[in-house]
Amino acid sequence: MSNQYILWSMLFLPWVTLFFMKKEDIKRLMPIALLASITSMIIVEVGATFKLWTSKETLFPLSHTFTYHLGLAPVATIWLFKFTYKNFWRYVAVDAIYNLGFAFVFTPWLAVRGIRENLQVTSLILFFIVTIHGLLVYAYQMWQEDALVPDTKEEQEVLLTKLHPVTAKPLSQDRDDTDGNK
Repeated sequence: MSNQYILWSMLFLPWVTLFFMKKEDIKRLMPIALLASITSMIIVEVGATFKLWTSKETLFPLSHTFTYHLGLAPVATIWLFKFTYKNFWRYVAVDAIYNLGFAFVFTPWLAVRGIRENLQVTSLILFFIVTIHGLLVYAYQMWQEDALVPDTKEEQEVLLTKLHPVTAKPLSQDRDDTDGNK
């Protein structure tokens, strides 16, 4: 199989799996997938700058971005959070298994294929980097869930009154709505 087929399939095939997930779950988890994708691209750029690893083959329009970060990584993050979020130790265990596979199986396989290569970083250090990244992403999701969902009924009412435009508020009893004067 050509490396280009592998790269294109890493970009598009994972997104197809989201057809098997509820729309509400996708909407709830898409921010964390986008954060994971962007931060992993930043990590790769920093690592490439410090010559820790290099991408030897990429897709034509995406000359510097490895397709893993636009396809497989965000979708894997969505599925990981769907099944493990709200249970921290389950998340840590499954993420550790995922990271072990990434650092010790997937990345060396990409090096054999001539797609990506670790230069000055071992698989163990790569494992620690992606594990720390996973913990930061989990912390962000905890903040995200708490920031977007009010805890109490009073907080929900305050949030709703802030979101409604002034024109939607009811007129007071002593106000005439025809002329705008009292």
